[in-house]
Amino acid sequence: MAPAKKSAKKAAKKAAPKKAAKKAAPKKAAAKKAAPKKAAAPKKAAVKKAAPKKAAPKKAAKRTPNAAFMKPLTPSSELAAVVGDKPLPRTEVVKKLWAYIKKHSLQDAKNKRNINADDKLKAVFGGKKTVSMFEMTSLVSAHLK
Repeated sequence: MAPAKKSAKKAAKKAAPKKAAKKAAPKKAAAKKAAPKKAAAPKKAAVKKAAPKKAAPKKAAKRTPNAAFMKPLTPSSELAAVVGDKPLPRTEVVKKLWAYIKKHSLQDAKNKRNINADDKLKAVFGGKKTVSMFEMTSLVSAHLK
């Protein structure tokens, strides 16, 4: 057993210097590559200085909200049980619906895209037990007037 250990140690010692030699070569190559990067750095700085001048005109244009999203819509009686009976914009209806889903932990644990409907939401979702979050908005739009 002793001779086997010695031969294993010798093999390890021989392998170690080879690895060190291989590692030394890339370091030299990296050092050579570093020098050209320093020369290229001032060019990049000049490009960065020009970029903010171009970005300034974009800030002047402000985004206006779409009026169709802000129009208050009256929810149906099934949807009113979840979000309330006052007229709300479509965006607020979706926000309140998500608040209800989170509060009652109706989001599926395994697939977070799916919503497991309780009794109130089944009426809104047309009797479906599970609905994807993308399908939910189209089903809710049928309950808004």
